[in-house]
Amino acid sequence: MTVVIPEYITPLIPWVRGIFGLVLIGVIFMGAMGAVWLERKLSADIQTRMGPCRVGKYGLLQLVADAIKLFTKEDLKPLNADSLLFNNANIFMLGSVFLMLVALPVGAVFINGVEYPLAVTQMDISVLYIEAVSALSIFGIFMVAYGSNNKYSLLGAFRNFARMVGYEVPLGITVISVAAMTGSLNIVDISTAQGLHWNIFLQPLGCFVFFVSLMADMGRLPFDQNESEEELIAGWITEYCGMRFGLGFFAEYIHMILGSFLVALLFLGGWNVPGFIANNSFFGIIVPTGFLIVKVVFVLMVIIGLRWAVPRFRIDQVVDLSWKKLLPLALLNLVWAVGLGLYLGV
Repeated sequence: MTVVIPEYITPLIPWVRGIFGLVLIGVIFMGAMGAVWLERKLSADIQTRMGPCRVGKYGLLQLVADAIKLFTKEDLKPLNADSLLFNNANIFMLGSVFLMLVALPVGAVFINGVEYPLAVTQMDISVLYIEAVSALSIFGIFMVAYGSNNKYSLLGAFRNFARMVGYEVPLGITVISVAAMTGSLNIVDISTAQGLHWNIFLQPLGCFVFFVSLMADMGRLPFDQNESEEELIAGWITEYCGMRFGLGFFAEYIHMILGSFLVALLFLGGWNVPGFIANNSFFGIIVPTGFLIVKVVFVLMVIIGLRWAVPRFRIDQVVDLSWKKLLPLALLNLVWAVGLGLYLGV
């Protein structure tokens, strides 16, 4: 349905989008804090850890204790570190997050049956744009590693390069597969086009490849070779301490939330709800976004749960998995998606 916006509202749209963007940044930061608590709480329940199980109601005060610890630690820097790279790496990591937020829809409201996506802006190639800017975080990781003047940090960064190069290819091919069947590279169009026929049912192989590649892209277990403490102390972040360490990991948690949004939008139907809800003047405003948030939290819990359920791969196993298994499966899914799209008349 075509969205008709009254003329007197048009000049206000940039201001509305700007305010929405600022609010969105705050909400995502709060969501990252929630993800930290969720991970610590789940791990504590699984492994009977004392801290998050006992500190405050549901372990909520553990976040306060962590914040006090990070803010009060001395800010140390290696003697021969490159100050320019070492001090500014977090800007690249958090900048990557902000650039992703610009084009990522976080829900939609339906007013009189008309859909209004909740996104700061819409681009015709938004899904490719999000994938591109998400890769900028690797520059921040390399800046930390190279600027630290530490061989373990540098080894972690090069492992990160090897992993990302291998997994960006199948990740990109699955995104193209979804776009080919939808006929659009706009992530809003992809979400809207799914209706009640989710892409996870139309492209189950593509969903599997995308999710595994996304896990590797985010560096979550079993793909955290760049910071494997048994081999590299803490890898790329070995020399970071205090809030530098906190901001680096905070950026990773935000990436995890945004990755969960991508899974929900590309494969789990996005915010689509049955017509009788979308056309309701009350439920149409709150239910679609709430439905999407529920899916995002579910994906987030799966990602967190896998950390405590699977062992870490060796780096050679990671490389083999990407080039010898996931890449052929991604190409097979692309052929299937194009064929299915032609059959459905897209």
